[in-house]
Amino acid sequence: MYRTDNRTVITLDAGGTNFVFCAMRGCKFIIDPVTYPSNSHDLDLCLATMVKGFREVIDKLDEKPVAISFAFPGPADYRAGIIGGYLPNFPSFRDGVALGPFLRNTFGIPVYINNDGDLFAFGEATIGALNDINTRIQELGGKRRYTNLLGYTFGTGLGIGSVINGQLNLGNNSCVETFCLRNKRDTSIILEEGASIRAIKREYARLTGVESTDLTPYDIYLIAEGEKPGDPEAAKKAFELFGEIAGDAFATAVTLTDSLVVIGGGLTGAMKYIKPALLREMRSTLLTVTGETVNRVQPRVFDLDDELEFAKFVVGDPQEIPVYGTDTTVTYDPMKRTGIILSKLGASQAISAGAYVYALTELDKEA
Repeated sequence: MYRTDNRTVITLDAGGTNFVFCAMRGCKFIIDPVTYPSNSHDLDLCLATMVKGFREVIDKLDEKPVAISFAFPGPADYRAGIIGGYLPNFPSFRDGVALGPFLRNTFGIPVYINNDGDLFAFGEATIGALNDINTRIQELGGKRRYTNLLGYTFGTGLGIGSVINGQLNLGNNSCVETFCLRNKRDTSIILEEGASIRAIKREYARLTGVESTDLTPYDIYLIAEGEKPGDPEAAKKAFELFGEIAGDAFATAVTLTDSLVVIGGGLTGAMKYIKPALLREMRSTLLTVTGETVNRVQPRVFDLDDELEFAKFVVGDPQEIPVYGTDTTVTYDPMKRTGIILSKLGASQAISAGAYVYALTELDKEA
């Protein structure tokens, strides 16, 4: 989808420290990125920086862009293009900023702003993981096609995006979230307190009894690998707890949406320590009051990065069953299945691709 489209869309990676401006055509970046400090503490300076960056990108292009499309962190009325609310990295936006209308008035082209988790999921659904999964299924002779995808990002927080039947699910309020679910280990606090960068650092400190604000998750990963001084078992346990708590959230979301799951973000480098607990949680069981065992997730959960598991995911459990009153049979596969897979695009590329495809999809709807 849109891989051969010749329209150009301007993109922006809007971080609290830096703005990285670029442009895409055919789902690929076509110029070198332009980077400026975001100046997020000062609204006037921040907006002036945005205008400067977008104009510099336009000057580098060989044709007029058809839209501006990007992700912005934090709460917003994305459909209206208004950013506001609790934004730790953009304090000057907290009272509400009509960012979309401002940019439309300035540049005279459509402007689309979305949540980064939503665009991550949409990019993975259109040119990334979901497309790759369906292609591999076809190559292996499978018949099923999957249309629902949840995208999770592991990083500063636990981001989520949802694609249902190939369409980005923005909800009624642009508020499809996971960070505020209950934490499995302590139901009085939010889930994200157990599945985030700060959770890894806090848990390692708790297990070792040594508080160190200097350690990063990468440092803790190196400790787990035995490549840095520290407590390897505590480091592994910190990632394991992250996986358990994230897996509980995954189980709930998959149960409600019947989706596959793709995972991206900086912490995926430690997936060898996160994934076993995550899968174990998703594959766990619950009980009824009469003692009957029920799977936590009704479909069978596969690790789609494992070739053997992927093959079984494709094959399923086909059976021939008779058609009552005839001599004929039909093929029936009773195995419901889902799976998790790591992003091959990477979160940043997937978010940009999602922004690009979203803009063109909206433009085509209006045409």
